[in-house]
Amino acid sequence: MEETRFFKLCSFLMVVLMIDIQFLKSATSDAYTVGDEGKWNDEADFVSWSQKSKFKVGDVLRFKYVKGKHNAYEVTEATYRSCDASSGVLAKYESGDDQVKLTQAKKYWFICNIPGHCLGGMRFGIDVKEASASDSGANTTNSAISTPPRQSSPPVSSCRSYDPVRWSMGIHLVAFGMLL
Repeated sequence: MEETRFFKLCSFLMVVLMIDIQFLKSATSDAYTVGDEGKWNDEADFVSWSQKSKFKVGDVLRFKYVKGKHNAYEVTEATYRSCDASSGVLAKYESGDDQVKLTQAKKYWFICNIPGHCLGGMRFGIDVKEASASDSGANTTNSAISTPPRQSSPPVSSCRSYDPVRWSMGIHLVAFGMLL
């Protein structure tokens, strides 16, 4: 009887630990569709879009567009400013559904290399910061490169303002309480 109780306890703790790990993993990075509902096209305002979030290492940018009509190039700042992709291209994305993982804390620059699109506004730059426990899940601070007046942040009570460390501690306290 005592042995069965011990195995149930171990099984329960393993489940709680796995849930906790999955929660913290999902809380440390976010995925962003570039342009939100408007996606990556020549009608969206990507400078404004890029200013809405605080990007951090581990986040993923998703470029969704009609293959052949658009593309997404990661470029140097000089190429971004000139819209001339004859040099300074760091990566090319042309599938129509590209996911770019932000792996380093640095400035990233993206353009569409279809003639006229970059000069027409299909470009943006973001400043990616190191992830920290205090800012995971709270992506309301501006991290875009060129910064016109910023829009107001969502209220602190919004669903994106949770603190994963508190949630983790809460899960542990509930699990401990159930053991007693």
